[in-house]
Amino acid sequence: MTKINTSLHSSRRKSRKAHFSAPSSVRRVIMSAPLDKELREKHNVRSIPIRKDDEVRITRGTNKGREGKVTSVYRLKYVIHIERVSREKSNGQSVPIGIHPSKCVITKLKVDKDRENILERIAKGREEKAKRGKKDDA
Repeated sequence: MTKINTSLHSSRRKSRKAHFSAPSSVRRVIMSAPLDKELREKHNVRSIPIRKDDEVRITRGTNKGREGKVTSVYRLKYVIHIERVSREKSNGQSVPIGIHPSKCVITKLKVDKDRENILERIAKGREEKAKRGKKDDA
C-alpha cells in the first residue's frame, strides 16, 4: 500500500515539526474555521481561513456560546482574539483570551473581492467533485 499524499508525513515527530515551524501562508490554511449552517447552505463551502472582521460563535471550552467579532488573528500562536472574550489580570488589566479557530463557527463573513473569489473557487471545486461522483455511480 502506498501513501496517498507524499508531501505529508505520517511520522508524529516530523508532522509536529512541520506544524510548529510552518510559514505564515500555511498557518493561514491551518487556521480555518467552519461556517454555520446558513452560510454553508448559501455559499456551498464547509470551512474557510478565518479573518480579522469575521463574526464567530465559540463552540468549545469555558467560553462556549459566546459571540463576537474577531479582533486579531495571531498566526504565531495559532489563536484568534475575539471582542469581549477576555480575562482580568491580577493588576486589573484586561487581556484577550486566545481561542483556536477550529473551536469556533463563523456566523458572519467579511466579504470583499478576494474572499468572494475564494468562496466561488471552493464551491466550484465541490460541484465538480459531486459531478465526478455521479459519473462513477452511473
